[in-house]
Formats: sequence, C-alpha cells, structure tokens
Amino acid sequence: MAEQLKTFYTDKVIPKLMEQFEYGNIHQVPKLVKVTINRGLGEASQNAKALEASVAELATITGQRPVVTRAKKAIAGFKIRQGMPVGAMVTLRSERMYAFLNRLINLTLPRIRDFRGVSGKSFDGRGNYTLGLREQLIFPEIEYDKIDQIRGMDVTIVTSASTDEEGRALLKELGMPFREN
Repeated sequence: MAEQLKTFYTDKVIPKLMEQFEYGNIHQVPKLVKVTINRGLGEASQNAKALEASVAELATITGQRPVVTRAKKAIAGFKIRQGMPVGAMVTLRSERMYAFLNRLINLTLPRIRDFRGVSGKSFDGRGNYTLGLREQLIFPEIEYDKIDQIRGMDVTIVTSASTDEEGRALLKELGMPFREN
C-alpha cells in the first residue's frame, strides 16, 4: 500500500513538478519529510484512563506507539502542574508515513460527513500543511463500540518545499482533496 504512493510520487509527481516549477535538478523537487499526528488531552491530568485510551487509538490508527507529551510549565488556571501528561503524539517517516497518507487521502477523508475537500489555507508559510480532524471515528481501524469519547487530532504534513505554493502543488499531485475556494 505504501509502495503505491511512493512509486506514484517518483513516477508521476516528480516529473510534473519539475516541469511546473522548472527545476534544474531532481533534488530541488519538494518531497514528504514526515507526518506528525498530535492529540491534546486536557482531561489527561485528572483521568489516566483517557490518556491510555487515546494512546491505544493513536497506535491503532498509525501502527506506531505514540509518545506521551507532558506539560512544560505549570498553569494554575487549568490545574496543570509541570510534568503532567497533556497529550500524545506520533511522528511517522518513510514507509509508515506513505502508508498513513495513502489511507488518509483515499479512505479516511472521503468518510467525513458532508465532505467537500480540505482547506487550502492551512499552510504555514514554509510548505507544511496542518489538518484538524474532529473525530477518530472516520478512521476505518477504529471500532465504534471500543471508544469512550469522541476526540479530535491534528495531522501535520511536513514537506521539504520552501513555499506554500510548492507544498500545495506537491500535496495536490499526491491526491489531497483541496476545496475550491
């Protein structure tokens, strides 16, 4: 599955982007660096079960064990002390990254109710794209009966592109369904 997207990138996307942006060298073509899935859990400081369930869900979705993120400093208003768990994140590279992106683009995003495409404005100025998902049920790996609460997550796709235009062109060629604004 991951090989499909990778071979598609090398066979179809690289020549198209070289022609579009007139690169002189194949190494100038933007490529995917990593995909980071992050989930913030405010209730994790009081509820250890929520953290365990969230870690298990992210592991099921990505095929890789997440890292528990901890608070860098205490925030009294949120009842958080330094070192308390506040979320979980996974960084995917190479084969797992391509496999996850393939599933995200072809299986998961079309399962969103009333889906018209993802926003084309969520680039950071350096060619990286962040996508917020409201619920974990859109992933086919998650069973409805097993979840205790609906939680969202952020998916950040890091590319080697230097501009948003190049990053958008790369993701569009890979099949990311951008909304026509």
